[in-house]
Amino acid sequence: MRIDIVTIFPEFFSVLDVSLLGRARQSGLIELGIHDLRNFTVDRHRTVDDTPYGGGAGMVMKPEPWGEALDSILSTCEAQGADAPVVIFPSPAGELFTQKLAYEFAIEPRLVFGCGRYEGIDQRVVDYAATRVRVRLVSLGDYVLNGGEVATMAMVEAIGRLIPGVVGNPKSLIEESHSDGLLEYPSYTKPGKWRGFDVPPVLLSGNHAAIAKWRREQQLQRTRAVRPDLLPPENAVADDVAPSAGLERP
Repeated sequence: MRIDIVTIFPEFFSVLDVSLLGRARQSGLIELGIHDLRNFTVDRHRTVDDTPYGGGAGMVMKPEPWGEALDSILSTCEAQGADAPVVIFPSPAGELFTQKLAYEFAIEPRLVFGCGRYEGIDQRVVDYAATRVRVRLVSLGDYVLNGGEVATMAMVEAIGRLIPGVVGNPKSLIEESHSDGLLEYPSYTKPGKWRGFDVPPVLLSGNHAAIAKWRREQQLQRTRAVRPDLLPPENAVADDVAPSAGLERP
């Protein structure tokens, strides 16, 4: 997969050189291009924002440098004969980013992230991009960040780890939170006793059917307790009993 990121803070993404994504880049599983938006300005102050039409607080990112940046990236794709990318603009006005959406993006050969700042990017940039490629506005949640960099970083990690070969044991992707619509069951390791807390006996039983049943129950119980909106209607009734000792706080 090829990922291009347009930002006014290119140094923010140095973290992608470490951990699993860093190794994925070194092995060629992920190719990353970071583009400084200010390199596409034409004035000596490298201006990327201006006051909003209609008045209001804050500044809006100018369309000219964004148009040049997108043209450069998309033209390179066309020259290479590569598949057209999906352009993703992190935005609190976008659709909610979910694990399902991460899987959808993970099968794309190329993604472009446009990191807005201030009061956002001139809407004409989004409209223009949509005349050339598929465009998605995506939100991490019902809150506002200072810019799109944090949201892009979160999405790149969530998407990148789904690319075959990035995570060492692909089975771990199947059993984690949201992979089946529910939250993940609690996990334990050695020692069996720690500071007065014991590992649930069923995990020490060697009975794989009982362990699978317990884990499923814990998924339902945890999801019902903290994210009942994820449950199908038949499982959405609240428990009448307190959570078991095996249920961790999120």
